[in-house]
Amino acid sequence: MRTYTTSRSSRVPLRSSSPSDLSSQEHSRKRPLSERLAFHNIPQPLKRARTTASRSTPISKHKPKPKHKYKSKEDRPPKGLTQLHFTIDSSILRTCSLCDLTYTKGAPEDETLHTSHCARVQRGMQWRRDEERSSPEAQVSEIATGVKLKDGKSGRIISVNADAGGKIGSKLATLLQTISLHLSSPPLTRDVLRVSKVYLFLLPSEKSLPGETIAGCVIATHISTAMAIASPAEVQGPAAETPSDTKPVQPATARLVSVDTNSSLFCRPEPLSTPMGIPRVFVPSAYQRRGIALRLLDAAAASFVHGCPLKPCRGEVAFTQPTASGKALMEKWGGGGVRIYQE
Repeated sequence: MRTYTTSRSSRVPLRSSSPSDLSSQEHSRKRPLSERLAFHNIPQPLKRARTTASRSTPISKHKPKPKHKYKSKEDRPPKGLTQLHFTIDSSILRTCSLCDLTYTKGAPEDETLHTSHCARVQRGMQWRRDEERSSPEAQVSEIATGVKLKDGKSGRIISVNADAGGKIGSKLATLLQTISLHLSSPPLTRDVLRVSKVYLFLLPSEKSLPGETIAGCVIATHISTAMAIASPAEVQGPAAETPSDTKPVQPATARLVSVDTNSSLFCRPEPLSTPMGIPRVFVPSAYQRRGIALRLLDAAAASFVHGCPLKPCRGEVAFTQPTASGKALMEKWGGGGVRIYQE
């Protein structure tokens, strides 16, 4: 008969022997206590006993889990929604008192845009003479030199094609964007720029800055028709009293075209032939009240149509929906003959 002893690694068969042989073999195979503890002092995991349900308790059948109808975790609806309310005491929108630009406080892009825009609105942009020589396709023409202003300083006036490219084109694009933001007006279309000229008034820059400074800008464009401005008597209408039993008389402004109700600017609806329009006039705040806009308008009327100077008092020049300051400039320069055209 053969007997077997079980060890940790494998089972080794042993032959039957006498009691004396067994005692000698066990004595020789004894291992130190530390070595035996190293192998057998590790707790073995306990197996859970199987429990059988009693006959009295019913056995519930295992129902299969329904398949999840959501394909991914992103499609699963949130377990719980929490509504947050933000209470802001002051608005984050700021309107600069110097350039009238409204921007978001704390937004890096808005603050950078405001910083550069505000500097151009106050002090203008820089202009270099070498850019004129490097861009012959822009057709830069010097209209007048040594033009004196009210403060005694003198500058020069040049004209540039509004659709110019290259370095001059990128500088004009920045200037036009600044004017549109400052006047809250839409940008000029490509079709308008193709038939327009930009008149710039250039003053010598300070010693620390090279080149010249753009101290004023007027844009002149080709137009076909414009409307004459109605006189104050036409806007007010006759002051005759009518009996109460007659039909109400329509106001005089019902027959006119409203341009600006705040300034009571109305036009007659009849279109009149007009060769030149002025869509934009811009002078930085540091150079205002020096007569720069008047000098630019004179230069545009004298040179826009080659060999044919235009006279605003005869209705040969029109403005497009002027602001309050633009209306005052239009009346002062045109003597009441400047017309209005729709851009």
